[in-house]
Amino acid sequence: MSDHDQLLVIVDPVARRSDGESVRIAKDVLLAGAEAKICLPDGPEEFSRALARRGSRRPVLLGDDRALLRTVALLHRERELTEGALSLVPIGAPESLEVAYALGVPRSTPSAARAALEGAVRRLDLLVDDSDGVVLGDLLVPAVPAPAPAAPSVWGTCRSLVRTLVRPAPTALAVRTHPLRVEADGVLLADVDAPLEALTARSVAGTAEVTVHPPSSPPHHTTAHTLTVSGPDFHYRADGRLSGPVRRRTWTVREGAWGLRLPRV
Repeated sequence: MSDHDQLLVIVDPVARRSDGESVRIAKDVLLAGAEAKICLPDGPEEFSRALARRGSRRPVLLGDDRALLRTVALLHRERELTEGALSLVPIGAPESLEVAYALGVPRSTPSAARAALEGAVRRLDLLVDDSDGVVLGDLLVPAVPAPAPAAPSVWGTCRSLVRTLVRPAPTALAVRTHPLRVEADGVLLADVDAPLEALTARSVAGTAEVTVHPPSSPPHHTTAHTLTVSGPDFHYRADGRLSGPVRRRTWTVREGAWGLRLPRV
C-alpha cells in the first residue's frame, strides 16, 4: 500500500460484542501495516457519522454482512460509491457472512486484514431499485414473512403430542403460487393470469441473471439490465433482508458500481 495510505477502521458494535478476540487480532494486523484511526460506534447513527467524516482515509469494516450492506447503502445514497474502495474483515457467525464470502472475502481474520492492506480492488456490480435500495448478492421475489412463533402453553404441548400420535400419512404439499407480472428489459416473462412460484436474480458481469420458476414447468432463465415486478402486495428478500410489501419494484444493474479490496490472485 502507499506510504500515505491511511485507514479508517470502523468496528461494528455487533462484532465487538460477539467476538472481541477476532476484533483484537484484526486491529493488530491493520495497525502493524498502516496508520489507522479506530472508530467504535455504538449504533447506526454513530456508524454513519464516522463514515461521513472519513476524509481521505480508506474505510475498513470489521463486522458481518449487515455492516457491509449498511456501508454500501450509505455511500450509494451519498453518491460516493465510486470514490475509492471498501475493505471488510468478516466477524460474526457464518450464516451472517454469506454475502461477504460469496464476494470473495477471506474467511480467516488475519487473511482478510492483510487483504485490506495489500489486496487489489475489484469492481463489482450492484442492483439498485427505484427506492434507492441496493442488492449485493441474491434477490428473491416474493418472500413470505415467517409467522411469529406462538408462546408455548401446556394445552398447546398436549395438542402437539396428540397430533404427533395420530398424524395421518404424509401427502404432497400444495405449491404456493403468486400472481406477478415480470418484465426484463421490457420483455414480458410472466403475468398475473399465470401465477409463478418465485423469481430469483443476481448481478453477474454487467447484467442481472433472472430465473422465473413456474409451478409446473422448468425454470426459465434470461439476462437483463432492468427487472420490473408488479402485482398484488408482495414482499421480497434482498441479501437475506425482508422488504415490502410493495405493488411494483424495478431493479437496475449498475456495472462496476463499487469497489471491494480482495486478495490478489
